[in-house]
Amino acid sequence: MPERSSIVWNGGPDPMVLIVIGPMGCGKTTIGRLLAEKLGWSFHDGDDFHPKANVEKMRAGIPLTDEDRKVWLENLHILIEGWIREGRNAVLACSALKQAYRHILGVEQDRVKTVYLKGSFELLRQRIEQRRHPYMNKDLLRSQVDGMEEPSDGLTVSIAETPDTIVARIISDLGLRET
Repeated sequence: MPERSSIVWNGGPDPMVLIVIGPMGCGKTTIGRLLAEKLGWSFHDGDDFHPKANVEKMRAGIPLTDEDRKVWLENLHILIEGWIREGRNAVLACSALKQAYRHILGVEQDRVKTVYLKGSFELLRQRIEQRRHPYMNKDLLRSQVDGMEEPSDGLTVSIAETPDTIVARIISDLGLRET
């Protein structure tokens, strides 16, 4: 059996989950939704699965601890496993700031891959100043950027381009096909 690349997927029978990662303001939801739409896959926003206590902390501008994130990440992992088991391709927007978080999610760059949306602190700050989020306090940006452990694998994409350009690059670099 030929070995599969850790990056390219040619639309074979195995389902795939792409996790769009990065700190707040990088465009995880925007890029994730557009990517899912172009691929004909389902889209899920990890923020929608946070426990109420986590939401309240973030709304108050209190950074989440590893312990705060643990149950949330474990629940997302269960969802990912279900999508794979059901044969469903999906895109998940999830900060997944640390390698340990990506491990809990089950990232192995084969059937569960990461797409890291990378940008400077200034660009991220500028973007979050121009948006509204139901509970993410803008003051959390510094803690997210400081806590971001850049992945050494998966796909890294600059956020300096337009969403359409970013999505086209992701699709091309991963060898995916639009529907």
